[in-house]
Amino acid sequence: MVQLRRELCTYCGGCVSLCPSDALDLAETNLVVDEGRCNECGLYSSACPVGALLIEGEYSLSHARQKYDVVVVEAGPAGSIAARLAAERGLAVLLLEKRHEIGSPVRCAEGIDQSMLLPFLEPDDRWISARISKDQIVIAHTGGARCLESDEVGYVLERKVFDRVLAESAVEAGAEVMVKTAVEGIITGDGVVQGVRASDGQSRVEIEAQIVIGADGVESRVGQWAGLRCVLPQKDCHLCPVHAAKRGGRSNLLPLPCGGGTSSRGLRMGLPQRRGGGERENRTAS
Repeated sequence: MVQLRRELCTYCGGCVSLCPSDALDLAETNLVVDEGRCNECGLYSSACPVGALLIEGEYSLSHARQKYDVVVVEAGPAGSIAARLAAERGLAVLLLEKRHEIGSPVRCAEGIDQSMLLPFLEPDDRWISARISKDQIVIAHTGGARCLESDEVGYVLERKVFDRVLAESAVEAGAEVMVKTAVEGIITGDGVVQGVRASDGQSRVEIEAQIVIGADGVESRVGQWAGLRCVLPQKDCHLCPVHAAKRGGRSNLLPLPCGGGTSSRGLRMGLPQRRGGGERENRTAS
């Protein structure tokens, strides 16, 4: 019989995606176990990042091992894809995410063209909010506009779903994923990186790895700890508030303002988003 330790469960859904008998399901903020369907296959053990699911009588002090071939820091698109590719090659991979839930809070960078996506993933309607076939260049100080069309298709992503699907694909390839686990430093020896120091808020562990991948953003702390120059000049850093608003317009058109006024040091764009019931909203970054 499966034991669910609800005080540990983060409702990440990793176990649900691997269950071959549909015995596990997410209902609101609760993981539901159908004991009548469960065949106690144990596949969820590798999927659960916090050891919340156990076979009755099983005892585990820690889900993570002390040594992996590859440790990937942060489960954004780059981190999850790196973890999946390494796991597909038979390496022991641990993917660490400091936040409670992969894909949340929602990140910007939702627009992507097809040529950048296809080498890693086939398009899926679950995480595509809109398909883009036209760009509209708008000159800010004159209000003039020009539409550019091409045969190449682009997409606006639903990042919360997209990021989670990528992490699930890493789990399916054999990687282990741990959320709510922050990397606080790296282990070095003989001038090379040999692992990471991580914490889940209750305990701190050292995990050895032959390769550490810092997928923690443009100002990577992992890179800085390793001696790389990752700090951006202040003039290149700007705040980018993002909000959603209902708007009309064409769902396949991506407006790109440029030049003059407030856009001289940034941009403002409306990314068409799909909502339930056929409604659309624009997610605006400025």
